[in-house]
Amino acid sequence: MRTPRNVSGSDLIKSLQVLGYESSRQVGSHIRLTTQLDGEYHITVPNHAPLRLGTFKSILKLVAVHHTLTVEELLEKLDL
Repeated sequence: MRTPRNVSGSDLIKSLQVLGYESSRQVGSHIRLTTQLDGEYHITVPNHAPLRLGTFKSILKLVAVHHTLTVEELLEKLDL
């Protein structure tokens, strides 16, 4: 599956709610999300439109590793 382009930070944050992520705090344009699913885990997402591809891919990799998914499985789950 090809990595989607032009995904904004707010789109990614809404999609991550499927995995139980909720906004826990915000400093400037960076929003920290926390999930209790599969153990407590925090991730910071810049609320930029669009996210840089490298930033987007690194966030996907971190989330996929935490939930023991591949990036492709994660993209399907997030419906991006």
